[in-house]
Amino acid sequence: MRDNRRTRLILALLLLTAFTLITLDYRASGGGVFGSMRRTAASVFGPVERVAADVVRPVRHAAQAIGSIGSNHKKLQDAQRTIEQLRQQLRDQPFQQQRVDELDKLLQESSRGQYTVVAAQVISVSAADGFEWTATIDVGSIDGVTPEMTVLNGDGLVGRTTTVGTTTSTILLAVDPSFHVGVRLPNGTTGVVTGRQQSDMSLELIDKNARVKPGDGLVTWGSNDQQPFVWGVQVGAVATASSPLAGQAQTATVKPYVDFNALDIVGVVVKPPRTNPRSSLLESPAPTVTATVTVTAQSSAPASGPATYSAQASSSDAAKQSPNRTSTATSTPKKTATATAKATATTPPPPAATTSGATPAGSPGG
Repeated sequence: MRDNRRTRLILALLLLTAFTLITLDYRASGGGVFGSMRRTAASVFGPVERVAADVVRPVRHAAQAIGSIGSNHKKLQDAQRTIEQLRQQLRDQPFQQQRVDELDKLLQESSRGQYTVVAAQVISVSAADGFEWTATIDVGSIDGVTPEMTVLNGDGLVGRTTTVGTTTSTILLAVDPSFHVGVRLPNGTTGVVTGRQQSDMSLELIDKNARVKPGDGLVTWGSNDQQPFVWGVQVGAVATASSPLAGQAQTATVKPYVDFNALDIVGVVVKPPRTNPRSSLLESPAPTVTATVTVTAQSSAPASGPATYSAQASSSDAAKQSPNRTSTATSTPKKTATATAKATATTPPPPAATTSGATPAGSPGG
């Protein structure tokens, strides 16, 4: 019991002393004996504290870094992921715009031809010698696609469906050598177009007396019940045409409108048109415009000087417009000018007047 009382007494004295010192130090405001003692202690122990702080600071920072290493690593991963997403968006922006343009062209084509289509994206293309030229798209039976349906894009005929799965389908491309499609020209001439891989497609006319020329556009003739080919889909334009002998069918090469090396957005025709669009998807030729301008100019000179009479000039402008398949006509005028000028000599002056009683020089005497 004595020890406990003594301990409590000592503790009470120490606390009383501490409070007294604090009060005196506060009142002294840095001056007096206590202020001097504090400054002396600071000057003695200050360098030691700074050295100890310099030694302890890296250890404290390392401990803090170890404690937060997990959260910092997650923040770094999130930042890297965000940067990569932004970079990918920048890389994909041109391709996204291209896809929007292709989809817009597809919708315009289907609207003009009155086709009901299911839009699809090409997943892969198989194009190699000795194998079929095919493409895989990301639509299937759940989208209403069945085998032997026409496939097109905004430029024209792509091919026809062959194998159809639940969510994917296979297309036989129009450039495959086993691909044949009946076509017609705006004048009613019919023929058969066959794929030739990377070369231009071949055309053989059915009528031996029919003739085609380079630049003629071709559309699908259409199958029975419009399956696998619907009416009026653009196929291509005649590139070259042969000169057959009498009684022989003409052949030609056809440049397809579709770029089979850059297939992306296509459409499967799930419902054919009710009426035959015939050649409405091909642009009709624009009329030829001819303009003639005639200019006539006349000038007169003073009476005492020479008079110059008629001068005529005529010029004619002929503008010929050549249609193309994308409904954009380019006009290149040709100018030819011809001018003719006629000039007459000045009128002769009147004879000189004579004076009475005078004989002109050179006249015989009387």
